[in-house]
Order: sequence, then C-alpha cells, then structure tokens
Amino acid sequence: MSDLFPRATRTRHGYHSGQVEDFFQRARAAYERPGAPSGDMTTEDIRAAAFDLKRGGYATSGVDSALDRLELAFAKRTRDAYVRTHGQDAWMGELAQRAQVLYPRLRRPRGKRFAAPSGLRGGYDRKQVDALLDRITTFFDQGTPLTADEVRAVTFKRRGKLRAYHERTVDAYLARTVDILLGVG
Repeated sequence: MSDLFPRATRTRHGYHSGQVEDFFQRARAAYERPGAPSGDMTTEDIRAAAFDLKRGGYATSGVDSALDRLELAFAKRTRDAYVRTHGQDAWMGELAQRAQVLYPRLRRPRGKRFAAPSGLRGGYDRKQVDALLDRITTFFDQGTPLTADEVRAVTFKRRGKLRAYHERTVDAYLARTVDILLGVG
C-alpha cells in the first residue's frame, strides 16, 4: 500500500507512512463491514487519529484532507442508517437534542465562555474564539450557513493566560459542533 499520499521531502517531517496506511486500512475494513452502520470505527476515532512525525513521511495536508473526507463519509453513513430506521424527523430531533448541550456556553457573555488556561500556559485568543462562537450561534438561531469544514479550518492565535481560553476545552466543544454540522449536511 505504498504512497497512498504525497510525501514530504526528505528534509521535512510528514506523518509516519506505516501508521497512516494501517489506520486507513482499518478504516476501510470498518466502513466496508456489512450490516454495521460504522463498524468498529466512529467519527470520533477518525477525528482523534494521530500519527508520529517522520522525515519523508506522508505530507500532512494530504492526510488531513483525507481524514476530513473519511469523517464525512462515516457521518453520512451513520445518518443514513439512522434515517432508514427511525425517519428524518427523528434524526433532526436527535441533532436538536445534541445541539441543546452546546447552547449554555453560547449564551455566556463574550470573554467568559470557557475557562482560562491553568498555570502559566497560554491558550486560544478569546476574541477569536468568541467570534467563531458568535457564528455558531447565528447558525443555530438564524440558519446562517456554516459548514464543518469552516469550523475545522479555523486557527486561533495564542495569547497569554489573561486573554486566552483553555485549548482542550475549546477543541472538545468545537468537535461536538462539527458532529452536529456533519449530521445536518
């Protein structure tokens, strides 16, 4: 299964090709497993995939794009299976229920939506995170278009503790948001 993806140059780091190939082989087997909506792998497993860096490994951008497409395929398959069994209205009700968990944080005042980083560590710029959360709010409240890819593509500047949010908490929240957006799509 050599060269599934373009390679980084010998002087640059890329994802360990053997780990990437093993992961995509497992993902394919899980996806092709008949009778199971997602087999042994979930969208969360795909989002959590991590690979060691190695000189001359697979270029990270190509692998990351493939992971995004794979996550979308698994989400669509899960949604389609649910809709076949329970109907479209039940699916939308399920998504609405999951979205309700996100709402309390969206209703908090700007600058207080997440905890600050602990210790002396910095974190994500509060203003930039709040701006994204404002977009998420308008998606839920007004139906303003927002895609999972847009949320995934956002990067935040790092700020000192006093002007930052805790990164892992923000990342977990955005992962749940992506799940909802993939379910709508």
